[in-house]
Amino acid sequence: MKRTLFLCLITSLLTAMSAFSAPAKWYLWQSKLDGRLVCLQASPGPGWTKINGPFNNSDCTRQVPPANGS
Repeated sequence: MKRTLFLCLITSLLTAMSAFSAPAKWYLWQSKLDGRLVCLQASPGPGWTKINGPFNNSDCTRQVPPANGS
């Protein structure tokens, strides 16, 4: 009985916390090898440099507006 109650409580807390999460931001990465550009949420590897971002979309065209008061 206590275990079931505990599991329900944990499940409820995790569900509530996920309601406050935001989607990951997108960044424009450039290859150090050939200059190719890609738009990804995480680094494609050590041969890439982040050159712009963050963006709201996967084609890196809508830049995230700066936060007020910063």
